[in-house]
Amino acid sequence: MYKFLFAVFFLMTMFSYAQEITVLDADSGEVISNVAVFNRDKSKIALSNFDGVIDGSIFTDKERLILRHLGYEEYKSTIQQIRRQGQKVYLIMKAQQLDEVVMSVSKWEQQKRDIPNRIISIDARSIAFSSPQTSADLLQNSGKVFVQKSQLGGGSPMIRGFATNRLLLSVDGVRMNNAIFRGGNIQNVISIDPFTIKNTEVIFGPGSVIYGSDAIGGVMNFYTKKPILSQNDTLLVHGNVNYRFASVNMENTVHADVNIGKKDWSSMTSITYNNFQDLRMGSHGPDSYLRNTYVRTVNGVDELVNNDSPAKQIPTGYDQINLMQKFLYKPNSKWDLNLGAYYSETSDYSRYDRLIRPTSDGLGLRSAEWYYGPQKWFMGNAQLQKKGNGKFYDGLKLGLAYQHFEESRSNRDFQDAVLNTTMEKVDALNMNIDLENKKMGNFRLYYGTEYIYNKVRSNGFDLNIDTDNKTDAASRYPDGSAWQSLAGYVNGEYKAKPNFTIMTGLRYSHVWVDAVFDDTFYDFPFETADLSTGALTGSLGFSWFPRANLQITLNGSTGFRAPNIDDVGKIFDSEPGSVVVPNPDLEPEYAYNAEIGIQRNINDKFILKGTAYYTYLVDALVRRDFSYNGVSEIEYGGELSNVQAIQNAAKAYVYGFEFGLEVYLNEQWSLSSNLTITEGVEEEDDGTETPARHAAPTFGDFHIVWKNQRLRTDLFVNYNGEIEYNDLAMSEQSKEYIYALDENGDPYAPSWYTVNFRSQYDITNRLKATASLENITDQRYRTYSSGIVAPGQNLILGIGYHF
Repeated sequence: MYKFLFAVFFLMTMFSYAQEITVLDADSGEVISNVAVFNRDKSKIALSNFDGVIDGSIFTDKERLILRHLGYEEYKSTIQQIRRQGQKVYLIMKAQQLDEVVMSVSKWEQQKRDIPNRIISIDARSIAFSSPQTSADLLQNSGKVFVQKSQLGGGSPMIRGFATNRLLLSVDGVRMNNAIFRGGNIQNVISIDPFTIKNTEVIFGPGSVIYGSDAIGGVMNFYTKKPILSQNDTLLVHGNVNYRFASVNMENTVHADVNIGKKDWSSMTSITYNNFQDLRMGSHGPDSYLRNTYVRTVNGVDELVNNDSPAKQIPTGYDQINLMQKFLYKPNSKWDLNLGAYYSETSDYSRYDRLIRPTSDGLGLRSAEWYYGPQKWFMGNAQLQKKGNGKFYDGLKLGLAYQHFEESRSNRDFQDAVLNTTMEKVDALNMNIDLENKKMGNFRLYYGTEYIYNKVRSNGFDLNIDTDNKTDAASRYPDGSAWQSLAGYVNGEYKAKPNFTIMTGLRYSHVWVDAVFDDTFYDFPFETADLSTGALTGSLGFSWFPRANLQITLNGSTGFRAPNIDDVGKIFDSEPGSVVVPNPDLEPEYAYNAEIGIQRNINDKFILKGTAYYTYLVDALVRRDFSYNGVSEIEYGGELSNVQAIQNAAKAYVYGFEFGLEVYLNEQWSLSSNLTITEGVEEEDDGTETPARHAAPTFGDFHIVWKNQRLRTDLFVNYNGEIEYNDLAMSEQSKEYIYALDENGDPYAPSWYTVNFRSQYDITNRLKATASLENITDQRYRTYSSGIVAPGQNLILGIGYHF
């Protein structure tokens, strides 16, 4: 009898458990509370609790259920189907939410609707659907950021006419920009693993109040996935395994991550390996883009050989590995301790645009070798956060981060026995204190302080490839130089009315540069660079909803960039026909920006967005002709070269328009489009005006999306406008080898478009497959200012399993 009662009790317990449904966020895996579940006639209704659990016992197995939450897309299923999925339902966040939360503007969570800046957010689901090779491609796939590439292992974003060291990169709140971020194209964004990104937020326009130096054109914040705690006393174990293949460069990528969590601690471990072969260009486009010849070295002898497959860009392939380890300790509801270790390393990868430079007679190639050594990045990051009612704050964040960067450059001219290499290492320390105060009625205050210290190690050597004899050579930067910054900021948000919010802020930053020049190889007319300078920046703007479906924003802000080691102390960096020398007499450059934005929501079916902006840059740090020891030309690398240096020698203004459209026809069909128009001019002290180098051509996209609960498809077009010869920057006009030639024989950037298709199918709740065909018509094109030709027709296949 007792055995029978026990069996009945056991079966009833198991049945009760089998009727429990756990509702989770499809991107983060976190539980979702307050999810409503009901049948078709709404005669039965249940609600998920704090742990995201729904008691489904009131529903029959085959009863059609609807799961609904304000911030997520509607989900339909049956108890029977959910049971086969392991009692779990994953909801997808809605594409458009007026109450979307962002963190980039103040480093604390804010409603996007209250912010006057233009911000875009790219979530993990969108990233997984677009399936980017690198984080540079992630930004480009958004349709709102232009990306330049000099080689396959790279990607240099351009935002509102600015790029490189006038844009700021941030990973989990820690600035990635260091003392040797240069004015030339920067590839550091590829060190960020797209598989680990939970959300990317891009601020358009100056962000110096919060982020300090370099945040002139915009800020790109990458937030990586956090360890997830268990909601009960059981051990939570889950993770992902992914594989991706791309035909255009025979990519093979594997990724795995695992999360282990208890109620008060959790751990996340991630690893990704990429292998990319040489990139193939398209078949329809300018013949001048073809790689007809390349240099091959056999037994130490360089020879120019014909390329049997001119569409293959030899050499462009490389490997990369990314590792991440995170720990979260949460002893109670007030305190969080987050620890993170990040590591990225590439193999050597060729700088393709230098390998296709012709000789002066046009009959050969100048370089036999030109490659970057392994690009390495390590970051150790500790962040302590407290929530609650403190005396002077309601939220406190203490951050301490250490970063180590390594990079090198090696180049050798055709049939020259000497390979020159420069190697750089940067150690960077970041310390932040950020506070939030919400106690003052409708006024919220954010304030904090930041200290940054960078130490630069740089050396050079020459290697004779015939004799293996290695000798010291000039370094790229002054070895042992330092760059440091101390800053304090205050930022306020005042909700004057429920539909009107004002935001304002101030920041003062002081920057020191200390460098000692070694005259072993060159007779410098100076011994040191000792710079101490300060900058005050501010912002003021408002967000206004005159009607519930209409938003108007207006924002004015200033930004600055203090000279860094690359500006002050770059030692003889060779460019075609010129050589760049150090200049210790530099001052910060300042940007003044104004923008107005409008967003209209028509019946939740049509969403129109538009932004117009104008940015004025003064005391611009630009590369211009210079006198070195009284002469304007010197012989460098066996070539008579024009002497140049970075100088505060120009002004610049950039203006443009950014448009967006989203159309939701029904639950399955939607349309979206983006268009960006940028115009930029640099003005010399004598009033001469020339086109700005980093003003991207007009670009945009158009998407047609169809989806149901399991399948999502996207047919889309990407397009770029033309830049005529007269509209090219002077530095670009001399690079005939990367541009097409017009009827006058002058270089220009042709317009182009591609037709593309993406799809993602949920085989089960745990198993997802992606299939894409990019550049369907196999166009041969180069994006503006890029050395490498863009990918041709490209089949992308991916499979991902969540456990």
